[in-house]
Amino acid sequence: MGKDTGRTEIVFILDASGSMAGLEDDTIGGFNSLVERSREEPGEATVSTILFSNESRVVHDRLDIRRVPRLTRRDYRCCGCTALLDAVGGAIKHVDLVQDVLPEGYRADKVLFVVTTDGMENASRRFTYPRVRRMIERRRERGWEFLFIGANIDAAAEAGQLGIAPERAADYLADARGTEVLYEAMATAVAQVRASAPGTGISDAWRAGVDADVRARRR
Repeated sequence: MGKDTGRTEIVFILDASGSMAGLEDDTIGGFNSLVERSREEPGEATVSTILFSNESRVVHDRLDIRRVPRLTRRDYRCCGCTALLDAVGGAIKHVDLVQDVLPEGYRADKVLFVVTTDGMENASRRFTYPRVRRMIERRRERGWEFLFIGANIDAAAEAGQLGIAPERAADYLADARGTEVLYEAMATAVAQVRASAPGTGISDAWRAGVDADVRARRR
């Protein structure tokens, strides 16, 4: 384990609704590149990946980052609506449960959630905005990091409804180039969290690329 880096629990919550159709290969390639790059970072890490549309599908459940298989077209299939709240709320509950039952020496020192979407919540049935907001605010008090990156919406406003700080929210452009930049930003965020000491947080450097891309290309 790298010095003072500890164990990191990483949770990716990725939009796989119908509006993402046409960007499957870009998303798959970006995610796989992110994982490959992140394997080289110091410290221990587990990865969970949740894909959401009308329902949530767990494709990686707390796998050692060195053993995460490549995402494929069979895994990433776009259809349906955007049950974002159900995906986020369900993932938080699952991570909480796991951390509660693990022996103290095996619990995560740091937890990072990264949520990406190209549209507004429109299909959740189990969780509401107020409930998810309370869940996130309580976990942030415990030092968990939450990032929200959205296209075709006001990401900061949507993140605010979820209880995520505005500096942890960024817009991106939902096209091939924007998706590439998105996953570069996610890789930077993962590297920052894994390299940081527990409880120290991260800088805003992770978002520089997506911010620059939006400024350069949004009309």
